Amino acid sequence: MKRIALLGMPNTGKSTFFNRLTGASARVGNWPGITVELMSAKVLLGGAMVEIIDLPGVYDIHGFSDDELVVRHFLESNPVDLVLIILNTTQIERQLSLALQLKQLALPAMLLLNMSDEAKKFGVTVDIEKMSQALAMPVELLSAKYGNGYEHAYQAISIAILSSQPADTQEIRNKLKLENQIEAKMESVLRHAVQVPAQMTDNLTTRLDALLLHPWLGLPLFFGVMYVLFQAIFILGKPLQDGVAWALGLFRGEILEHLLLNLPAPVQGLLLDGIYNGVGTVAAFVPIIVLFFLFMALVEDSGYLSRAAFLMDALMAKMGLDGRSFVMMLMGFGCNVPALMGTRVMRSRSLRLLSMLVIPFSLCSARLQVFVFITAALFAPRHGALVLFSLYLFSFAAALLTALLFKKHYSNSEPFILELPPYRLPTWRQIVLRGWHEVRHFLGRASKFIIAGVVLVWILTHFPLHATPASSETWAGMIGGWLAPILDPLGINQQLAIALIFGFVAKEIVIGSLAVIYGLEGSALMSTMAHQLDWVQAYSFMLFTLIYTPCLSTLATLKNESRSYAYTALALAWPLGLAWVLSFTFYQGARSLGF
Repeated sequence: MKRIALLGMPNTGKSTFFNRLTGASARVGNWPGITVELMSAKVLLGGAMVEIIDLPGVYDIHGFSDDELVVRHFLESNPVDLVLIILNTTQIERQLSLALQLKQLALPAMLLLNMSDEAKKFGVTVDIEKMSQALAMPVELLSAKYGNGYEHAYQAISIAILSSQPADTQEIRNKLKLENQIEAKMESVLRHAVQVPAQMTDNLTTRLDALLLHPWLGLPLFFGVMYVLFQAIFILGKPLQDGVAWALGLFRGEILEHLLLNLPAPVQGLLLDGIYNGVGTVAAFVPIIVLFFLFMALVEDSGYLSRAAFLMDALMAKMGLDGRSFVMMLMGFGCNVPALMGTRVMRSRSLRLLSMLVIPFSLCSARLQVFVFITAALFAPRHGALVLFSLYLFSFAAALLTALLFKKHYSNSEPFILELPPYRLPTWRQIVLRGWHEVRHFLGRASKFIIAGVVLVWILTHFPLHATPASSETWAGMIGGWLAPILDPLGINQQLAIALIFGFVAKEIVIGSLAVIYGLEGSALMSTMAHQLDWVQAYSFMLFTLIYTPCLSTLATLKNESRSYAYTALALAWPLGLAWVLSFTFYQGARSLGF
């Protein structure tokens, strides 16, 4: 099978082109010679099956950042039949050096000049025939965002891959050891093939930045935008969630119970009250998770998150972090694992370790479903978005407090360099594809734990056989009794304590385990919990769930990225202690005030 590698600088639309070329067939996997996971997909090109690999965005393959090392190691270790070099046409004078570096490696390559629509607006014109002759490689203009020029580029890629032969990896290794002198060649190609106006302006970007990057208004506006986003998610998602829960309840009552009627009672209980209730309760929150990722894709692809990193850099610097750390925290809203892996762009190990220590405080999608469920059960709809937003603020506060306390131990002097892209309104196709990739990742990860988790919870809440289900006589009740002296001062009862234990494995299990513990699902479970808990207990439980230990997959990633058991132990123990102190302070303080 032939192999194509996508290479380009950051923010050139490489991932957009990858998604357009591969659709929704991408997977993540490890590659020989490197220790990170790369996106790849198999597609039919020119009548042959071809593997496409999306390599990290790099500025220079001779650099020493982790991403640059990954690219070099990949090219040295894996035969590649064609390299697609994707550059931003509006910044061609700065980015052409990467294409010349790859050309000197004698790799079979094609240059794709992306964002041609923006280049045309700015007055940048490229004679692709002259550039192709100068570089001795095919050159195509396209807009991956809108699809302009995509069909022509697709045909050119299909033709090129059929006739290409993989480069000798040993020869590439030898050439990578040599210092390349390419400045004169780059200047010659630009002078003959590219026309750039004396000054390029984007009036819309300039006007928006004057407001959104204002030294006083920028941060309040950013948090205001995030609050509106959460409000929209809650308002739009609640009816969808109720509809899914209603359909699941109807399916159980009208179909599933009749099908399982003749099975033994313990088997019925396991299938209905265990697996179906647990999985069904989690499934009811998928619409809200979908909306969250769709909205976040809109904010991220528009270029606003880069501005957020710029705005937060001064504050983050006081905590020993920088703007990239803030961006990784925002990525952690989806899942902590890829956010932790994203810290590889940082050259400073101290900055990486401090960033990885704070990222698990990000309110990930798994915690989000827990909070949406509790909020819907215990709080009025008009207060829902405010409760959710306050938890995001606590998430940031816990992360910043952690950074402040540990910054001396993980001191950093690496400069922060950020290139702000122009504002771009992503297409619906981009938003849906991006959201779908994230949701599929969430569902795939959740499915690994939820069924096993709810089965184990059912066993703990129904054994020994002579015990009343979910009572103090069961194994779960015994565990809850042991934890009572620790969690009672936080207002967390035995049922919630059991859910927290399974939440350590994966936060996705928390709601499913509650459904199994109570033997209820959907609105019935919400109603029961609303009668057993008041809002102070509910909020204390959510605070504890927000802060306490990361899930097992996050801990495994922390260990792999830090290569330190002591650091992993710190990342496990510190949040647990902080969660207890925070929940204790809130619960006891609220009770002392008469709530």
